[in-house]
Amino acid sequence: MSGVSQDTAVRTSAVTRTFIYVVLLLFALFYLLPFFVMLVNSLKPLSEITGGNMMALPQEWTIAPWLSAWSTAQIGVEPTGLKPYFMNSILMVVPAVAISTVFGALNGYVLTKWRFRGDSILFGLMLFSCFIPFQIVLIPMAMVLGKIGLAGSVSGLVLVHVVYGIGFTTLYFRNYYASFPTELVRAAMIDGAGFFRIFWRIMLPVSGPIAVVSVIWQFTNIWNDFLFGASFGGQSQPMTVALNNLVQSSTGVKEYNVHFAGAILAALPTLFVYIVAGRYFVRGLMAGSVKG
Repeated sequence: MSGVSQDTAVRTSAVTRTFIYVVLLLFALFYLLPFFVMLVNSLKPLSEITGGNMMALPQEWTIAPWLSAWSTAQIGVEPTGLKPYFMNSILMVVPAVAISTVFGALNGYVLTKWRFRGDSILFGLMLFSCFIPFQIVLIPMAMVLGKIGLAGSVSGLVLVHVVYGIGFTTLYFRNYYASFPTELVRAAMIDGAGFFRIFWRIMLPVSGPIAVVSVIWQFTNIWNDFLFGASFGGQSQPMTVALNNLVQSSTGVKEYNVHFAGAILAALPTLFVYIVAGRYFVRGLMAGSVKG
């Protein structure tokens, strides 16, 4: 009887697992459908889109829309495309992510291992900054950037995203370091290690999981930002603003194939980041969730 029960349980488990996989596959296909439409239509001539089925595969495959979106599309007056704006986004994202992650790690380290009077209030204020809408800080930030001479520059956008992202990175590192044994820090202090030596030799080497979370979160938010780029970018606008200009610059017949190609080009960096490091994102979030 026990053998029959075990066989029944195994079959039931296999059926349940198969059902879950089928449901997940259907959800995946549903969520990937917009990307499929964008991809296939970015490889079609415009005539196939306006006079055919947008769900159908191209009858004539072409990469001309991709080339047009990248380097020859009309944006404003001169044909520039997304290429120069892509470099603006890289120059903005890389230092902003690096600086905000390092400052978040330092803040989390101080708020957990170097406690001081009022540290909880300070952390609460930094946490409150995570819930401030973008629109509220536009005018004050524009005034500050103007006074320090960074308005309309990539450096100004880096400063904006660092200031706005420190609250999030501090939250991540603070919760992660809270589960780290304080006794190790105290032992290092007894051995004569100072503030930065403890940070570089003890805290930072074990911060890989939460650092990945911080980098992915900040990279995604900064790369996809449109409001700050449109408000403070000036002549150094990022790729998201250029994509909007690309769509708005079409006159007469809309070049949907070029628009689809531009949207995919703008999304490729974040897609690449999630493909490469996405599996570490949930691990990093869970790493500091259990204390002890």
